[in-house]
Amino acid sequence: MQAYIAELIGTAMLVLLGDGVCCNVSLNKSGMKGAGPVHILIGWGMAVMVPAFSFGSMSGAHFNPAVTIGAALRGGLPWQSVPGYIIAQMIGGFLGAAILIVLYGDHIKATDDDATIRGCFCTGPSIRNMGLNFMSEFVASFILVYTLASIPAEAGGSGVSWVLVYGVIVACGASFGGLTGYAMNAARDSAPRLAYQLLAPNKGKKDPDWGYGWIPACAPICAAVVASLVYNVLH
Repeated sequence: MQAYIAELIGTAMLVLLGDGVCCNVSLNKSGMKGAGPVHILIGWGMAVMVPAFSFGSMSGAHFNPAVTIGAALRGGLPWQSVPGYIIAQMIGGFLGAAILIVLYGDHIKATDDDATIRGCFCTGPSIRNMGLNFMSEFVASFILVYTLASIPAEAGGSGVSWVLVYGVIVACGASFGGLTGYAMNAARDSAPRLAYQLLAPNKGKKDPDWGYGWIPACAPICAAVVASLVYNVLH
């Protein structure tokens, strides 16, 4: 139960800090509007690293269904724990987004473009091409899961592993963020997407775009399976 609570709170914190960066940079009337992609890259890397430092010793700091499934495939997590981890992550992602919708409520109301508002909570492609969009999320997620698996166990005890996680997130964002927003995680995309759909102020034109939303949910899990199988073969 401690691990599940850690995953819930840690994922909520990840979404608060990560999607919070997007709200801060994108929504009208924000004091940091227009800060740019470098601001987002740094913010998202920190958004993953900060809760990892706080909860890593309790749950392994997955905060991502793909990472959880990958860990189970590699023997690092009992399969019976996987459903609880994923449920906790999805609830945490929803709660984090819900809090942001309250905090940035006035700024959401001041922003007319629905795509901008939606983009604060979930990802979307810069060019809509489902095959390539899937591949972009797959490649980024493969790198994420394989790299996390490759971090030496001794690094975790010193806290160095969480700094390395920061580097992985920033690297993936710098290389693939312009394609699909590098979700790599259903708990940071599907759960906030649902929160946006249900809770964001409705101006009569709100569209959660679930027609695309299945990609950032499914591609990371597919990548986690492949990355973990490759890791098992090579190690």
